[in-house]
Amino acid sequence: MSRFGTALSNGTAEEEAYRHVLAGIRTGRFKAGDRLIPEELAGEIGMSRMPVREAFRRLATEGLVVLRPNRGCMVAGLTVEEMYEVFEIRSVLEGLAVRLAMPRLDAEAFDELERLLERMVRSGTAGGGWVSRHRELHEYICGFSHRPKLIRQIAALHITIEPYLRIWFDHAEKPLSAEAEHRAIIDALKTGDTAHAERQMAEHILTTAPDLAAFAFGGGRPA
Repeated sequence: MSRFGTALSNGTAEEEAYRHVLAGIRTGRFKAGDRLIPEELAGEIGMSRMPVREAFRRLATEGLVVLRPNRGCMVAGLTVEEMYEVFEIRSVLEGLAVRLAMPRLDAEAFDELERLLERMVRSGTAGGGWVSRHRELHEYICGFSHRPKLIRQIAALHITIEPYLRIWFDHAEKPLSAEAEHRAIIDALKTGDTAHAERQMAEHILTTAPDLAAFAFGGGRPA
């Protein structure tokens, strides 16, 4: 299971429904404002409506869908202000994860980080592949924090922006600085300087927000 994986056991109908809808949100199949019909989804997966409705409730607690009386379940979207907030929170939480991870990183971990970076670079400009490899690199670092609740919170934040990242990279050139920024994070981790590595991670996350917001909303940072 991924370090960003769910705490629930695999194999249950609710878990299967949750993963099915979550995959649709992450990949952009279900877009912000789309209404999710439990009967249709249950038919796709081959189960009753009840596990799908339970999955909706779980997704709602994570902020990924909104449950509204008489309107059912709708995929949540972000405003420009909320997008900046997500990146701001990520910068703090992933900075904390780096701080906690530093004492546990060894030569084997750094070798794996180099491989993850290489896979991210090789994935090219295709949105889905690059975003997935990017998430793997970040989750590998955060996993060394050994803080399950922190990891789950970071995972939820990644999920809320992943559809926007995929669309961005499908319609715009990947920033040339992306490889250099992640190389700088790995190099900072190798120094053993916790404050420097934490700052490098936070700065990387915060500098992504303006470009993504400009693409998604056509404007800059809100006042």
